Amino acid sequence: MSEPISPRSFHEAEGVEDWRVLFSGACAHFRTETFTASVALAAAIGRLADAAGRHPNVDLRPSAVTVCLPPEGFGRQRAGDVALARQISAAARELNVPAEPSAVQAVQISIDALAIETVMPFWRAVLGYEQVGDEDLLDPQSRGPAVWFQQMDAPRPQRNRIHIDISVPHDQAEARIAAAIAAGGRLVSDRNAPAGWLLADPEGNEIDVATWMGRE
Repeated sequence: MSEPISPRSFHEAEGVEDWRVLFSGACAHFRTETFTASVALAAAIGRLADAAGRHPNVDLRPSAVTVCLPPEGFGRQRAGDVALARQISAAARELNVPAEPSAVQAVQISIDALAIETVMPFWRAVLGYEQVGDEDLLDPQSRGPAVWFQQMDAPRPQRNRIHIDISVPHDQAEARIAAAIAAGGRLVSDRNAPAGWLLADPEGNEIDVATWMGRE
């Protein structure tokens, strides 16, 4: 297997303009007009993926198909993903299915814990999720958001310990943040920008808006 590539290397490759790297990997969203068109595109993706020996996650809906090439470890893609992404985009064009890059996103729930090994079993049991590594729980049906456990060094009173993370296309983050602030939110911190911004709603509930930038 070839060496994994960074999100930046993926985005700088030619022919991947339809794709954006998120937590869930390199993803593309194709807007269809009929369920038949969605099925046809999903079938084409299946043939290309089998030929490449790479099995993406495909979400098929009556009006759209979203496909994600899962990351190869944190913040990395397989080098071969560039070629497969190009082929999938070409298949969509042949079917007259346009890409909508701004529509992709990935949501996860983040839980800050002093003793992750004590807290995680509860969430694994109540959600029916599977543990992956030391910090993550994933829905075995790939329907619900991932749950990530972040190590705390000390108790943190008077502040949320559960928040939402949303991974959005790097070229959509500032518009999403502006819309959230216009809707009554506030910027808590931009010290990690352009990799991430921390926002809060009017009652202080927090969300991290994240992009691949900074995960070179």
